[in-house]
Amino acid sequence: MTRRVEVLGVRIDPVDRAALLRAVDGFVDDHARDGRTRVVAYANVHVLNTACRDERLRTFLNHADLCYCDGNGVVLGARWLGQHLPERMTGADWIWDLAAICEGRRKIFWLGGRPGVAAMAALKLRERFPRLRVDTEHGFHDHYGSVVRRVNESGAHVLLVGMGTPVQEHWLSRHLPALRVPVAWVTGATADFVSGAVSRGPAWLHQDYEWLARLVTEPRRLWKRYLLGNAAFALRVARERYSRSTSDL
Repeated sequence: MTRRVEVLGVRIDPVDRAALLRAVDGFVDDHARDGRTRVVAYANVHVLNTACRDERLRTFLNHADLCYCDGNGVVLGARWLGQHLPERMTGADWIWDLAAICEGRRKIFWLGGRPGVAAMAALKLRERFPRLRVDTEHGFHDHYGSVVRRVNESGAHVLLVGMGTPVQEHWLSRHLPALRVPVAWVTGATADFVSGAVSRGPAWLHQDYEWLARLVTEPRRLWKRYLLGNAAFALRVARERYSRSTSDL
């Protein structure tokens, strides 16, 4: 795989959507040989801002088998630092390609969201891909031992964990030793969008400005994340650029 791009101390794989999905499919085959669970993560502005103050999250991202770009802000940040990321990929976009690859071949277990959300998202996927196998479970449990057992007993090839950052990454770090799935993939709010529980906003807007589309749909909950968070990210990248330039002198 191409050498990773580093932004704010997090290493990101410069892959496009096709390469991302090929890698995940290959991870399933690798598991048949060595039994190791591969971890897939993503980096967007919110994730990188959080990782700057959360060492556990930063460690998780840097030890993931694949960490891809999930935000145009990160593409721009990498460019400011003289690096290149080919594109940003959100879960609401790639999930349909994943379903197409898995239909009739691989099984998915979707964990996370409020009760009924992951189940509705799975139903939406099966409407388009009727031979797709998907088990689901909501993300609100006091104890997850029985959930981990259910995942392992399901025969799933890909576990999608959608609890929001940094909860989902911390959850996966804690339970990874007990999981027996080939791929464990943190997915954020993907189930909310696919199920229709949360709107992505106008299509013409979220294609290039996902953060603005989400801000329009949930302003009271997300204004700090995007308005203050985007400014903080830009400042951090500017500082990193200056630091790199002075170290080269």
